[in-house]
Amino acid sequence: MLASNQVQTAAKGAESAQGSDSAQSPSRGIAAGIRSIAMFQNVLPIGILLLCWELASRTIPDLRLLLPSPTDTAIAAAELVKTGVLQRDIFESLRRVFVALFVASVVAFPMGLLIGMSKSAAWLLEPIFGFFRPIPPLAWIPLSIVWFGISESQNIFIIFLGAFFPILVNTIQGVREVDQQLVRAAKTLGANRLAIALTVLLPAALPSMFVGFRVGVGIAWMALVAGELVAASSGLGFLISQGRMLFRPDFIIVGMVTIGMIGLILDGAVRLLQRSVMKWQVA
Repeated sequence: MLASNQVQTAAKGAESAQGSDSAQSPSRGIAAGIRSIAMFQNVLPIGILLLCWELASRTIPDLRLLLPSPTDTAIAAAELVKTGVLQRDIFESLRRVFVALFVASVVAFPMGLLIGMSKSAAWLLEPIFGFFRPIPPLAWIPLSIVWFGISESQNIFIIFLGAFFPILVNTIQGVREVDQQLVRAAKTLGANRLAIALTVLLPAALPSMFVGFRVGVGIAWMALVAGELVAASSGLGFLISQGRMLFRPDFIIVGMVTIGMIGLILDGAVRLLQRSVMKWQVA
């Protein structure tokens, strides 16, 4: 009798599980359909823009000379890929950005923690950084050429300036917004300043630090392109400059589109890194 009851219970459980699966499958299909419609709605305006651009360039010869159609731009991109120029310029630009971001992070994050924690450090350093922060990185290009010449160091210095200040400011702000009760509790438990910085301030300030890093990546990418336009022998900014000198607007557009796509990918990579590091916070 007991065995038969167990068999009946197991059968009922299987039927209920099948029923729940069958009930969930239509809802999953509806959700997938809604996502497809939303994606189509996002892509549709871009498709309309490209179509209008293509028609205008083909029907107006003068416009096609100054603003090549998407088809002509795709042909130019294929030409640059075939010769390896586009891949080389992408690699050079990314290498400069990654080096400058690494240096900026190594300097700005610890300094931001120090200024946020110490009133003496804030009194000494914050006015200095406050003076230099409003100066745009592009204003440093002439002086950086005098210091470093037209070299890798000059470009990395300009990119470093673009990334450094957003990271620094947001790190300072994140440390200062930490709940002081947590700091006092850590001191009560006997934690020293280094332990408080690593176990209390750093985790609590991470959201603000990631905001600063994300902004710094965007500004560094823009500063890179501007620096390469003026003083570089490779990179996406140099590609655009070469397109201007050769009167190849299709090369210019290829460089601009590549810059936008890589910037979007970098921003998504920072978001993904933030979600993987800060798993306790809902993105």
